[in-house]
Amino acid sequence: MPWTFTDDVDAFLDAADASLAARPAENTLILTVTGTLRLHGPHAYGDAAPLLGWWRGAGGEVAGTLVQTPPYPPVLGSVAPEAVGPLAAALPLTRINADRAAAERIAAGWPGHRVDQEQRLYRLATLIPPSPAPSGRPRTADAADRELLVRWVRDFADGTGQPGTHAERLVDERIASGALTLWEDDGVPVSMAGVSPRIAGMVRVASVYTPQEHRGRGYAAAVTAEISRAAREGGAQEVLLFTDLANPTSNGVYRRIGYRAVSDRLLISVAER
Repeated sequence: MPWTFTDDVDAFLDAADASLAARPAENTLILTVTGTLRLHGPHAYGDAAPLLGWWRGAGGEVAGTLVQTPPYPPVLGSVAPEAVGPLAAALPLTRINADRAAAERIAAGWPGHRVDQEQRLYRLATLIPPSPAPSGRPRTADAADRELLVRWVRDFADGTGQPGTHAERLVDERIASGALTLWEDDGVPVSMAGVSPRIAGMVRVASVYTPQEHRGRGYAAAVTAEISRAAREGGAQEVLLFTDLANPTSNGVYRRIGYRAVSDRLLISVAER
């Protein structure tokens, strides 16, 4: 079966939404990206139009999805192994963000490749708040925190190799929805964590950031535990987060507070010659 491509997010979701919602953890990136496109329009991530694709199996069910929002690389959702070959034939891929198995299948058709990043997806099991907790307390961020939070979101993006061009929009949306939490110590904000809008019962913790001068004191674990608790009590069935596998500290922090590994994703590129 061939892949179908469009730049119309509504057409994409009409075809693929049920398939995406059936596996919200595996499709968390596709769900949040298309949610943003639906809310903010086709240029939410950049000047170029998005590319959205789906593949149907022999029975007619959607069994593979892809979303690209330039300048970001294409992102694969859950995909049947037999959909990978037709995708490589349909698109001249030189970069992909996909689960490990699909990424390795795609890279097998390249003359060479490099792994730019390895990420691990975690799911919250039983929440284990840090004990002893660090000094201070959590609070929901508000408009008075905007300048600080925009700076922190940009610093987070710089530290993780991501563009920080939409920091103001992200902060404004999450302040408005109560989706940014600060940890304060002696009245001073020392760490933050955000959470994505709930889609298909799923939220994803993101933008967990502690400035360098406040690290090593347990603030990140505490603020992540707090925003995770609030998300679950607010009705989220799946509370997820990604970590960079090159950062053993953050992986250890999340495991200690109750997150368990689901799968790995690779960001890979064709190797330059």
